[in-house]
Amino acid sequence: MKFFIPLCCFFLSACVVNQPKNTLTTKQGKQLSFQRNKGNCLACHVIQDGKDPGNIGPALNNIQQKFATKAQLKALIWDATQFNEKTSMPPFGKNKILTPEELEAVVDYIWSI
Repeated sequence: MKFFIPLCCFFLSACVVNQPKNTLTTKQGKQLSFQRNKGNCLACHVIQDGKDPGNIGPALNNIQQKFATKAQLKALIWDATQFNEKTSMPPFGKNKILTPEELEAVVDYIWSI
């Protein structure tokens, strides 16, 4: 019994430590996605909770059904022209619209939708 309680506390603390980072990244990604001077995803896409969305691009929902991996989604956001040279989607990573950290946050958010 002496070892059981500390062991449980250890495992619970490990879960608590990892959760806020992911939640923070997702929240930051949502903020960046909605900002007009950063991700600006709402200019072209319908996103849940978004106000005044555009209709140029597809609605951003069920993302994990549309992309096999998170890496594929990241590649598209990094530079959509590598998949469709006539796309109107800006290359957010290639043109440094988003920093690498911001890109990761946006990918985490979009992936969670």
